[in-house]
Amino acid sequence: MTLAQVVNALDQAAAIESITDVAFEGGEPFLFYPIMLAGVRHARKLGLGVSVVSNSYYGTNVEDAEEWLRPLAEAGVSLSLSEDVFHNPDGNPDSPSSIVLAAARKLGMEVDTLCIEYDPKQASDHKPGEPILGGGVRFRGRAVEKLIDENLPHLPWDSFDECPDEDFVDLGRIHLDPYGNLYTCQGIVIGNLEEKPLTSILNEYDPESEPIVGPLHRGGPAALVREFDLPLKGEFVDACHLCYLARQTLRERFPTQLAPAQVYGQE
Repeated sequence: MTLAQVVNALDQAAAIESITDVAFEGGEPFLFYPIMLAGVRHARKLGLGVSVVSNSYYGTNVEDAEEWLRPLAEAGVSLSLSEDVFHNPDGNPDSPSSIVLAAARKLGMEVDTLCIEYDPKQASDHKPGEPILGGGVRFRGRAVEKLIDENLPHLPWDSFDECPDEDFVDLGRIHLDPYGNLYTCQGIVIGNLEEKPLTSILNEYDPESEPIVGPLHRGGPAALVREFDLPLKGEFVDACHLCYLARQTLRERFPTQLAPAQVYGQE
């Protein structure tokens, strides 16, 4: 995102009373540090609460990590760090996330970790590459291609009759990408900020009239399969697994609502 895009989005968000907080996510927002920091400061100037999600790649030592974090701490930003067996397979106590976590705490930041849950008693016996399912794992995008394992539990397609994460009527959050796409869930577009103002998009939003959101609201991913008669009547790990494959199948038919291509492993 350009700084102009970020500022424009924040200005529009701050003008809507029900939007009180913004989160800078990725990818990895620290890769675009100057733009992220300018966006954070602008959001705080507008009175918005701000959080940042990071994989802590810059956590080489606590002293340096403090320098990375100090401007965010001074702006009152909360931090979420990825730290689990996938990010730290050897259980290294000096992992980048552990270092950044220590630095954030020294600076008095509000900080937590995002991790895949597993039984700590079995942690020492776990081998990298073995399947883990827990802690709110969602099989979307590359996770479908890389992490689905035949040893994971599968359920019939028609058991996924609701979305476990999104309220498509009372939107609790929306996502914005660098192309201006606004999502209810990543890859399900309800409008584009480069084409319409945010207020217009939200005022005109009608879940029942949306070709993808409508079925999901009525009956989850199973409704997508049923209403479009998709060839996906097998077994799946979770609702997101089925939903992602269903949407991937429907992309050619609904390219505006199912975008951008990168979300679906396409170019």
